[in-house]
Amino acid sequence: MKIDVLTIFPEFFGQVFDFGIIRRAKLAGIVEINVHDIREYATDKHKMTDDRPFGGGDGMVMKAEPIFLAIEHLIGTSDRAAYPTGTRVVLLSPQGRPLKQTVAKEFADDATHIVMICGRYEGVDERVNETLVTDEISIGDYVLSGGEPAAIVVTDAIVRLLPEALGSETSAENDSFSDGLLDCPHYTRPAEFRGMKVPDVLLNGNHAEIEKWRREMALLKTKKNRPDLLEGENGERER
Repeated sequence: MKIDVLTIFPEFFGQVFDFGIIRRAKLAGIVEINVHDIREYATDKHKMTDDRPFGGGDGMVMKAEPIFLAIEHLIGTSDRAAYPTGTRVVLLSPQGRPLKQTVAKEFADDATHIVMICGRYEGVDERVNETLVTDEISIGDYVLSGGEPAAIVVTDAIVRLLPEALGSETSAENDSFSDGLLDCPHYTRPAEFRGMKVPDVLLNGNHAEIEKWRREMALLKTKKNRPDLLEGENGERER
């Protein structure tokens, strides 16, 4: 997979993609990640990437032209219908569809080239969304100063699901949300710490009982912290 990030603050990313799973995936040739300065595609002498909104109002709006030129450079066309198979152009925006594990899995399974556009100020000229963007993604119901933190979150969520990125075929399958539930509690040595003991079931070596316990604990944690995950179209789902 190839991921290109478009931003007016490339320095924001620094070495953020040079640690942990993403670093291993890069070194293994599983993913290539590049960060591009949108200002490099501005055509005026001041390298302007934003302007005042038509109709008045507060703030500034990111201009369409530099983003169109960047997409044409990275993909070879600004005609969304002519994008190569596996190409996704993502606008990171609070107006987008929520990022969920199923969405990250969709990208990991189907995309080979992802271009992420990091918005700033009051947003991006809507002609970018109407013409270039294949997916508008939000990482939550709140507003950030820009799309850069969201790009890091989306990249991490996708890359760890790529084949061989985690080093274990079952690691991602056992994550929170993978089966619609939060993950169960986990423990490690020592078996007793300051009077707090690890549940006996985890120490008895009975794998069937351990899996049953983990399932029960996952349900309890989900009911406590995210009951909305248990709500189906007709109320609470049977599990």
